[in-house]
Amino acid sequence: MKFFVGALLALSASQAGAFTLQSPVVQRTALASYLGDLGGDKNVRPSTSTNIGAPSAASGSIAKPASAAGPVGGKKKAPSGNKIITVQGGSLKTWSFASPSVQRVQVQLKTDGRPLDADIELWSGPDNTPQKMRVYIEDGLQRPFTALMETPRGPNTIAVRNIAQLEFPLSAFVAADNNAEPALGKSNIVQGGALRTYPFDPMVDSVQVQIKTDGRPLNARIELLQGPNNNKEVIEIYTEDGIDRPFYCILETPGSGNVVRIVNTAPVEFPMQVSVEPFLVGDAKHAQEPVLGGDNDAGFMSTVSQW
Repeated sequence: MKFFVGALLALSASQAGAFTLQSPVVQRTALASYLGDLGGDKNVRPSTSTNIGAPSAASGSIAKPASAAGPVGGKKKAPSGNKIITVQGGSLKTWSFASPSVQRVQVQLKTDGRPLDADIELWSGPDNTPQKMRVYIEDGLQRPFTALMETPRGPNTIAVRNIAQLEFPLSAFVAADNNAEPALGKSNIVQGGALRTYPFDPMVDSVQVQIKTDGRPLNARIELLQGPNNNKEVIEIYTEDGIDRPFYCILETPGSGNVVRIVNTAPVEFPMQVSVEPFLVGDAKHAQEPVLGGDNDAGFMSTVSQW
């Protein structure tokens, strides 16, 4: 009798475990930001043209499953040892990586909706700056800056200087991310002094850009336009070796009429290879909403009624 009761209890426990609901684990694409919800509650899917894998939390990466980072849609928690730093206008912050095992660093900048104007430099030894860039964004909340910087042969230091006025602080997050390896498709050769434009549909929420050379220096300017000569974001890049330290970034492209323009500011002897592809593609529902314009409630018709 005791054997029969024990077997019955074991069978009921196994059946209960079989029907236990498991919480879903939502995998986030690499380069997920810890500066908050960058895109809102949008149903987006990553472009199939990228091979950036989701790094593990043990490697110091900043991409985690949503179950480990907190509730979906909320503010995600940064890994231990890495935190968001507020850089006031006119000040400088540095992140030093002494370990030579750090081969790649992710840099993210954001504001609370004000303009973003910053200098980012890679220091490798005394008086040696193999890579630097100047970033200007009209709205640092709607279009945060995300980039990867190659850091071979450590130690290396990432320096972020907020060159805006004191009234325009920015939030910066810098962390090692060795597992995020961009693998874009076909590239186009842009000769020195030439430019190339890439228009995108309204359903494209963000775009990934990769620029490299055959080992020669890299000098380029990336512009995100929304309308005729309306620069929403401008990035000026210098890299000492375009094959050892290629440039990779993600541009947020909300709304319609987004065009990425890339200019090779080097002489004609220094061509570069450019790859521009969609990174996140939405459902295009926001693109179907009308943009309201014209007079408001106290506009032209209200003045006519007073005559």
